[in-house]
Amino acid sequence: MAKIEGFRVKNFRTLKDVTLGRLWNLQSSVPLTPMTAVIGKNGVGKSTLFDAFGFLADCLKAGVEEACDARGRGGFQRILSQGQSDPIEFEIYYKEDGNARPITYELAIDQDASGRPFVLKERLRQRRKGQKHGWPFSFLVLNNGKGVVWKGEQEGQKIDETSGDFDLSKWIESLKLNETSEESKEIEVVELEDRRKLGIATLGSLKQHPRISAFRQFIEGWYLSYFTPDAARSLPLAGPQKHLNIHGDNLGNVVQFMEREHPKRFQQILNRIADKIPGINKIDSEKTNDGRLLLRFNDKGFKDPFYAQQMSDGTLKVFAYLLLLEDPVPPPFLCIEEPENGLYHKLLETLAREFREHATGRKGSSQVFITTHQPYFVDALEPEEVWILEKESNGFSTIRRASDSDLVNNMVREGLPLGGLWYSDYLDAR
Repeated sequence: MAKIEGFRVKNFRTLKDVTLGRLWNLQSSVPLTPMTAVIGKNGVGKSTLFDAFGFLADCLKAGVEEACDARGRGGFQRILSQGQSDPIEFEIYYKEDGNARPITYELAIDQDASGRPFVLKERLRQRRKGQKHGWPFSFLVLNNGKGVVWKGEQEGQKIDETSGDFDLSKWIESLKLNETSEESKEIEVVELEDRRKLGIATLGSLKQHPRISAFRQFIEGWYLSYFTPDAARSLPLAGPQKHLNIHGDNLGNVVQFMEREHPKRFQQILNRIADKIPGINKIDSEKTNDGRLLLRFNDKGFKDPFYAQQMSDGTLKVFAYLLLLEDPVPPPFLCIEEPENGLYHKLLETLAREFREHATGRKGSSQVFITTHQPYFVDALEPEEVWILEKESNGFSTIRRASDSDLVNNMVREGLPLGGLWYSDYLDAR
């Protein structure tokens, strides 16, 4: 399972410079856990952090200019941290699996003279096989849409920016490679036609760049939940679909697919889900005469079923989340904002445990990233899984791990729930 071990964002709204977990040059830091939750007061930047992942995914799918305008972001100037003139930057440190050599992806987005955003810099780097220390070797370097890329899975170039400003053009000229040399066969000089598209979007579709392709597929597979109960109450046209979409308006289609393709497993799934949703003993779907799909919930106290349009927001949300976790081909990265909204508080610990079991369970499960402001949800978590986001007096956010506090660690070991400590202000900065 691919896993993000560290993430850094700079100059993105209130996140002027925030780092979670381990980066290639911060090896002493503890990597992100399979289940990660970010907590904090209203207005500290939890939604912004959630949207940072969504923004990256949108950049890959549509380009940086479209991503700046999408989902009500309002353009580059609206998402650039106030008072800052430096570019927006992201860094992802991730592994394809537990034994793989980590890969770092770096992206910088700026605006041109006309105010349009473009990809200023883009880089992928990885230590060579057997290399445990020192600078990782870059295998994709793009500045203003121009640069070099190494084919295959092993090669790269050591680039030390500490020696001064890195001039890619001069560096390419300095190589002076013989066209017949073995090394030159692994290097390709590239120039992108559109500086507003990510290089990994173009190069990641080519077979000769398997590392870039794997990273592109990793981001394309992210699932960022924008689920709304009203969307789940819609009546989609009948037709089985494998995966739940980000809004949840194809909930009935996924049920239809599972009923058709995995009937025995699906019945087991429904039984498990029904056990976790109070009062529900059966869930299925019904096709209408006009080809639409109805989702039915059988309540234990009634003979006739209730349809999704009659069910509570909380019931629909729990069903959607639990069905998502039962996906036969789960997304590598699952990001959910405030899953507790509309849920009975005693369901929250159960839901948190389901997320963790999914994240740490069978091979092929998802890494789970959640933002929340509900102590009952945090009660089910460990200090190393929880990050506290706060806002400084200058208006920018900072973040720290709950496990960084010896006091918190000791109190949890003594049996005190983490959410209760948060409610009692023990997680506040002291």
